[in-house]
Amino acid sequence: MSYRSKFPIFKHHPDLVYLDTASTSQKPASVLKAERDFYEKNYANVHRGIYGLAVSATNLYEGTREKVRQFLNAQSHKEIIFTSGTTEGVNVVAHSFVAPMLNEGNNIIISAMEHHANLIPWQQLCIEKKAELRVIPISTEGVLDLAQYGTLLSEKTKIVAISHISNTLGTVNPIEKIIFKAHQHGVPVLVDVAQSIVSHSIDVQALDIDFLVFSGHKIFAPTGVGVLYGKEKFLNNMIPYKTGGSMIRDVTFEKTVFAPPPSRFEAGTPHIAGVIGLCAAIDFVEKIGRQTIKKHIQKLTDYATEKLKNIDGLTIIGNAPEKSGIISFVLKDIHPHDVTTILASQNIAIRAGHHCTQPIMDFYDIAGTNRVSFSIYNTVEDIDKLVEGIEKVLEILRG
Repeated sequence: MSYRSKFPIFKHHPDLVYLDTASTSQKPASVLKAERDFYEKNYANVHRGIYGLAVSATNLYEGTREKVRQFLNAQSHKEIIFTSGTTEGVNVVAHSFVAPMLNEGNNIIISAMEHHANLIPWQQLCIEKKAELRVIPISTEGVLDLAQYGTLLSEKTKIVAISHISNTLGTVNPIEKIIFKAHQHGVPVLVDVAQSIVSHSIDVQALDIDFLVFSGHKIFAPTGVGVLYGKEKFLNNMIPYKTGGSMIRDVTFEKTVFAPPPSRFEAGTPHIAGVIGLCAAIDFVEKIGRQTIKKHIQKLTDYATEKLKNIDGLTIIGNAPEKSGIISFVLKDIHPHDVTTILASQNIAIRAGHHCTQPIMDFYDIAGTNRVSFSIYNTVEDIDKLVEGIEKVLEILRG
């Protein structure tokens, strides 16, 4: 079954070959309708009124929280915090949970394949607190060195922060093993599932995840909305990252008593329409089924890998045994930006650059890569057009 017709962008751009989902996903009609219906039929602020529209808006907003709880199999809706995206979620955990207990001599562990969103907050916090940022190395295939990871853990480690799927290499990391090993040392773990939330079933209780973050726009929802999951036992003792309206229980000029989670971490008027769009996006994913999506994306990944391997002078960066949905490559003696520019002239949309993972580029000693990424709306015909497009790039630039 083709799901391309569910996405209005392709009606407006029928020749578009969109292979940049790792950056952001296109939006199905159901998500656009949910957001539009809210503004047209139910718009009011949440948690602030007892008139009909306000109650309706609040019910839709809080209904999404329960929807996310079920989607992740969290124990309580109190463990679901709405954010602006993955970046804010990481920053909340860094500043509200880790910072108060991080001291000189302590350490934080990340991997060498982290997106800047899951690198820079920890880096800057370590600089501020005179702590050590420890990095799990990767092999040339793009696989984490789990043996080395074991040596990095210590009684001084305050958190492990790891991506489930690399946004550049496509590597699927063994988060079960990573979490288990960290917990043996009493270390909590944050998992960035921005690239896996659509295609991989995530059960936070079964995996014993302490914190989890993702962005709505990677799961067919609007931009500017995301989710932070945290175990209630941690959230209850965390200080708020932002302060202002909506996150208080009592205020005087002398002191403030903060509300319990999740309100404590949702200062100000939230992106209500975006949250409602997220609810529709989760409904869309669940209707198709994540297992169906996963199989489709894996089929495209395998097909594209074989096709790209046969192109003269093309090198795939990252060849982990377990990859999903993302392929990065370079063409010998051709700058990635030149490749994407020529492909764009053929209505083929891919990404070029360091993909917010500059240390990976340094590791491979390259300036950047071309990256293709897949979703439910892609087909093998899209990949065939990509291959034809690359051949045209070679023809134009090499003669």
